[in-house]
Amino acid sequence: MPHDVTMPQLGMAQDAGKIVAWLKAPGDPVTKGDALFEVETDKATMEVEAQEGGFLTAVTAAEGEDVPVGAVIARISDSAEDDAGPDAPAAVTGSDTPPASAPTSGADDLPEGTSVTMPQLGMAQDSGLLVTWLKSPGDPVAVDDLLFEVETDKSTMEVPAGQDGYLLATLAEAGEEVPVGEAVAIIGDSEPEAPIARARGAAAAAAPKAEADPAPAPAETSPKPAREQSKPAPAPRAVGGRILASPKARRIAREQGLDLNRLAKAGHPQPFHVRDLDSLRALPDTAAGSQAGSQAATRSLTAKVATDGFAAFAGWAKEAHGLTDADALLAGLAGANLPAPCTVAVTRLGQTRQFAVPPGRALSRVEPVSATPEETPSSPDLVLRDLRGGSIRAVAMGGEDHPVLTVMSDDTGLTLTLETSPNQMDADAAITLLTNFADCMEQPLQHLL
Repeated sequence: MPHDVTMPQLGMAQDAGKIVAWLKAPGDPVTKGDALFEVETDKATMEVEAQEGGFLTAVTAAEGEDVPVGAVIARISDSAEDDAGPDAPAAVTGSDTPPASAPTSGADDLPEGTSVTMPQLGMAQDSGLLVTWLKSPGDPVAVDDLLFEVETDKSTMEVPAGQDGYLLATLAEAGEEVPVGEAVAIIGDSEPEAPIARARGAAAAAAPKAEADPAPAPAETSPKPAREQSKPAPAPRAVGGRILASPKARRIAREQGLDLNRLAKAGHPQPFHVRDLDSLRALPDTAAGSQAGSQAATRSLTAKVATDGFAAFAGWAKEAHGLTDADALLAGLAGANLPAPCTVAVTRLGQTRQFAVPPGRALSRVEPVSATPEETPSSPDLVLRDLRGGSIRAVAMGGEDHPVLTVMSDDTGLTLTLETSPNQMDADAAITLLTNFADCMEQPLQHLL
């Protein structure tokens, strides 16, 4: 079924993007995850991936052209000839498509100002998880100040305010999923007397006590304390048992073997930041408890693959595309199910090689990570242990510093085992990784297309 390719919204204030270069030509075959084109906004230049497999057809935007957000610029079809008929995308013009966002009105009891919306960070994204607020209601903000962190299935990034002013209201709490384009905050020109903080979709809060309380107060009381009392307490809850933490805090915790669940059980408010790791280290029996807890909390998942299709796939990739490094292909298939960019270490016969899997995840762009004997390779996001051809049929090694995916031969096909701890990978991510990798190893071409 044909799939429209649209200009994604990569920032809150973005209403258009410039096509820097097409990375695929009309008629070219594409697989899901291939980089289709480069787009430039006033903030950054990035590659946009194909969300479906097929053939690139009906390209309507040329390199160097500014394209409105949401405009259809191409199509991924079932064949090299676009079979979409009269509904094929029309040519894109910058004047025919309205802006993606507009200022909020003073509807309900909300203050008047400019809305800050949940940005679209990818073509297939329909919502984002608000990880944490980096500003509090009532705070002054500058155009480039970081306002909040948002997480999608692809990445976590910090979103700027987009304009100067004051944060009048926050309309969603940390830990909530917010649809793309929905307002999450309001920024205005004047400092608010009673800034608003509410959950997504919550009813308007009652009038501030400072205005309703008839109790006498000193005439010269400064408004600052009242504003400070109106700020929300930074104690968001995890969604579905998920630990909320900044990407840097997660990375350091993973590298140092720290279990963020211990902070949550101790009652520390989420989301966690780097500074909270000091509190984690100070918890009683941190060293012994962390090691024992890591072993006890290790998750082990096993999948059976009826047929090892990787060997035939590696032969095809070598003949058709000149991809001769089987380890790089393995790393690319595994890394396609991790947040990009990522690093995958492949271990075989006592030798370990690391590979960088870039955004876009095209197998032809997976490259070895070079390191001299004096250098220590970067910490991998996943270790892939290839034991095919040996006599080992099952593993239960326990917790390690990184998630470990082991590939073993059995009587009919393959056995795949993933071992990881909760602070390295949540349950949903572990299940998705093992399921998709098993599909890749059984039928690589069908899965990629």
